[in-house]
Amino acid sequence: MTPVDILILSNGPGEVTTWVRPVVKALRQQLGNDRSLVRISVVLSPCPNASGKEAAIALSYPEVDRVQAVEHFWQFLLWGKTSENWDWRSRGVVVFLGGDQIFPIIIGKKLGYRTVVYAEWEARWHNLIDRFGVMKPQVAQKVSPKYAHKFTVVGDLMLEAQNSPLPTPHSPLPTHHSALIGILPGSKAAKLTQGIPLTLAIAEYINAKQPQTKFIIPVAPTLDLQTLASFADPQKNHFVETFKFSGGSLVSSEQNNEYPLLKTNQGLNVELHQENPAYNILSQCSICLTTIGANTAELGSLGVPMIVLLPTQQLDAMRSWDGLPGLLANLPGLGTTFAKLINWLFLRHKGLLAWPNIWAQSEIVPELVGQLQAQEVGEMVLDLLTHPEKLEEMRTKLRQVRGESGAAEKIAQIVCEEIR
Repeated sequence: MTPVDILILSNGPGEVTTWVRPVVKALRQQLGNDRSLVRISVVLSPCPNASGKEAAIALSYPEVDRVQAVEHFWQFLLWGKTSENWDWRSRGVVVFLGGDQIFPIIIGKKLGYRTVVYAEWEARWHNLIDRFGVMKPQVAQKVSPKYAHKFTVVGDLMLEAQNSPLPTPHSPLPTHHSALIGILPGSKAAKLTQGIPLTLAIAEYINAKQPQTKFIIPVAPTLDLQTLASFADPQKNHFVETFKFSGGSLVSSEQNNEYPLLKTNQGLNVELHQENPAYNILSQCSICLTTIGANTAELGSLGVPMIVLLPTQQLDAMRSWDGLPGLLANLPGLGTTFAKLINWLFLRHKGLLAWPNIWAQSEIVPELVGQLQAQEVGEMVLDLLTHPEKLEEMRTKLRQVRGESGAAEKIAQIVCEEIR
């Protein structure tokens, strides 16, 4: 086999963790681990959701050989040179897993490589891209017949995130806990500012009613514990008072704890789990409180019931939109005004937000949007916990809509065909 380079183009934290990870695993499984024959590189492009840690996460994947961070992207796109002056083999494939679909065309032409695009909702540049792996047949419905041969339905990469056999719907907890509740407030400040005080206030309300309930936060790999805890500090986040949350602080694992804790001022201990991915502990949850985003896809693929929260007490907080809305919302000076307008329009015309609901085109899991209060959400959680048949119905529906697995393997197969 002639040595080849595989260049993965990606951007945000969701894409790097839920798309890139399973695809590079599948590529190594099909093409082997001989780096002298197959080298895998990841180049990151700008994303309004980016945390700045995407490069480190991609580099932590053992299947990946080298990574270029986002700050060097434009130089690479325009001039074809990486910050470390990488060499490129004569044969290769550019694989698009996030960003703008024009990027693989430009880079593929510069390097003389074939191009493969994973298209989730829309496929563009049919005449210039060599192959498309699409999520659903509908993505290819309007394609001209002369390009139809380029399209392969691979399924939803979001469902490949756990890359392991799906766990049983609900694993029993030790008898001294009545329930395990997962809290997934997001990883960016725009979500954490409201998400941390709201979800912890909900946890305190539930704990007052059911003291045996256990709470955990699977910490996003892009987030450090000190930053996470700062959003529970009333001195650093004024929304702590808005949600009538008592406040909390970080307790390290060195203080006789198995896990670090976020301890609230009312004495509630929330375990902080940093294993990534956290599918083992999440699969044991009776229910999770989560924000919108890739979290909902991962929970859905695990069959874990959830309530999706989008508080609007801070209307300008959500600035992590894709494309032009994201650019406008993050403009210096005018960004706040644009963010408020964009979010106001979004709330007026919003559709389904959680991935399982989008897959099913119906509200399988509750989506709560508005001026959310801890007591109201807490009562909803308590009702579900005291009616396990409702949770079981949710699990059943989640299992029914998560679809076929194998998208990563099918994309890897397309790449292999393009190499040959």
